[in-house]
Amino acid sequence: MLQQELVPELTNGEFEKFIHGNFVVVSFFKDWCMNCLVMDPIVEEISEKFYGKIKFAKINVEDNKEAAKKFGVNSTPCFAIFKDGSFYGKFSGTSCTEEFEDKIKEFLI
Repeated sequence: MLQQELVPELTNGEFEKFIHGNFVVVSFFKDWCMNCLVMDPIVEEISEKFYGKIKFAKINVEDNKEAAKKFGVNSTPCFAIFKDGSFYGKFSGTSCTEEFEDKIKEFLI
């Protein structure tokens, strides 16, 4: 499956509709952020692993400031968790695949 299908890039207009899934992880990023680039393949790998259980997307904070401001995204990469359309929590920074998966699983419990 193509990466853009697993982790589509959203705009402000698409954001609200997309987060109304059962469990959604949104990666807030900047194009020039090296840590964001490091996390891209990890997010893709985890999205493949949880395909059908968790929806993943990304949103560029520089192009979509409203969404970033609404959820208090002050640094990137930042990962916001939504459940049934409601903000559930967030975490920031880089991690290895296992740590990233563990952080997401904490919200599933």
